[in-house]
Amino acid sequence: MSRRTLADELATGVVELIREQRLEPGGQLDTVRTLATRFSVAVPTMREALRRLEAMGVVVLRHGSGVYVGENVGRSVLPNPHSPILTGERLIDLLEARRTIEPPIAAMAATVRDPDGVARLTETLDEAEQCLRLHDERLWIVNLEFHRALAQASGNTVLAEVVDSIVLVHAQEQREILRLHGDESEDFAEHQRIIRAVVDGSADEAFGATHEHLTNVIDVIRARNLGSEH
Repeated sequence: MSRRTLADELATGVVELIREQRLEPGGQLDTVRTLATRFSVAVPTMREALRRLEAMGVVVLRHGSGVYVGENVGRSVLPNPHSPILTGERLIDLLEARRTIEPPIAAMAATVRDPDGVARLTETLDEAEQCLRLHDERLWIVNLEFHRALAQASGNTVLAEVVDSIVLVHAQEQREILRLHGDESEDFAEHQRIIRAVVDGSADEAFGATHEHLTNVIDVIRARNLGSEH
């Protein structure tokens, strides 16, 4: 069994465990080591599965504290162990879909500026900066939270759910996109520009910054994809 498939099946097993134990958001699970023993896998493999669930908001990993049930456990979309292998073409399709959806949402966020969403945006930027400084592997998860927070700032719950669903279903693709993009500092700077536009209430700038950000990522992924074919 491939490591990716095993991690996906472990993630599904953890969600089933949460349901069996009737744990609510905020409830504490066993430690990573105890879970690894329960599922008869190595600790790093168990941690990888939990990271995938964390990206979906199903669990929260708190350093030095433990594993807790996340807010999305009741409406999570489970990882599919038989999902297609990640390809450059699939990643570009996802990014182009996001480029169609997210810039208008960013413009709406700059117009509405939902207080909770804007606060969450600022928090994710601060956390991303800390991850960059500490070379924390959680950066990809924080980046997902940024885009979810941007949709929340639009004040439109349906649009927020649309972005949320894209992020939850395609969390691993998003992780691979960040890895292939490679320039974490540039990515962070582009997120800063988007937030400034939202906070300043500049809808046109928010639209343009988000569109340019996603276009830049598409160009990098497409170039790397073409390069791998030669």
